[in-house]
Amino acid sequence: MSAPTTTPTTATPSPKAVRQLGDRIFAGSATGAGVLILIVLAGVAAFLVLQAIPAITASPEELPGGRSLAAYIGPLVFGTLLSAVIALLIATPLAVCVALFITHYAPRRLAQGLGYVVDLLAAVPSIVYGLWGVAVLAPASLPFMTWLQDYLGWIPLFAGPVSATGRTMLVVGVTLAVMILPIITAVSREVFLQTPKLHEEAALALGATRWEMIRMAVLPFGRSGIISGAMLGLGRALGETMAVAIILSGSGIVTFNLISSSNPSSIAANIALQFPDSTGVAVNTLIASGLVLFVITLLVNSIARWIVNRRREFSGAN
Repeated sequence: MSAPTTTPTTATPSPKAVRQLGDRIFAGSATGAGVLILIVLAGVAAFLVLQAIPAITASPEELPGGRSLAAYIGPLVFGTLLSAVIALLIATPLAVCVALFITHYAPRRLAQGLGYVVDLLAAVPSIVYGLWGVAVLAPASLPFMTWLQDYLGWIPLFAGPVSATGRTMLVVGVTLAVMILPIITAVSREVFLQTPKLHEEAALALGATRWEMIRMAVLPFGRSGIISGAMLGLGRALGETMAVAIILSGSGIVTFNLISSSNPSSIAANIALQFPDSTGVAVNTLIASGLVLFVITLLVNSIARWIVNRRREFSGAN
């Protein structure tokens, strides 16, 4: 008698094992991406520090202008912060109003179209905004700046004399505000849309008007989102290069006068304008100013994260 033959069977993995393998792959990929970001960030920081050391250790006579490194970078830091703050003060209230109109006031079709238009503003190159600021906004702002000098000239911000070309820090601030407007609007709009409907309906049921409902339910829920969007816009304004370089004829001064022809430059614009013709220690000086901008950006994002984390316990759904 012949022995019975057995056919080999292939074991199929269980669905649980497949899911566990997929989870491990996804967790590894996410962890690798996070580690890669940290490595790139550390690499950029190390490059900036190493390249900035020659400028830090150099004598003032070797640096551009024969000044110390702090005296060279200080006005650039002031101009960077001043233009970014002006842009943030103008853009944030306007962006919140636009987001509220899109989410709670405009008809559905109009809201969709307006949302697309606002999002498209973020795709416009910065050099186009700079050309618009020089060719359109600067000449058009001259009567307004003259009015500011005539009636508010006692304020140091508008002391004048008014620039004949209109290429002032005020125009730069308005241009940057238009550039960061779609960023803040998009973030605020998405946060406002996530407001629990029960909260809105409860406020309306208690007799609140639409604005009272927004003030009591929507704005408290979206406060952290507004802050996050504002900080994203601030980061864009801090690092903006071409628009500032095209509009301003910056100089190494510190002044709060927003409508005169003497204006401080920004770090990014100064690097873009000076780097092609710089050699030796001058290049290291520009990289040192880039290191300062890098630190400022990290501080701004860290402060924003801290503010948002303080609001984390309020979820809006409890």
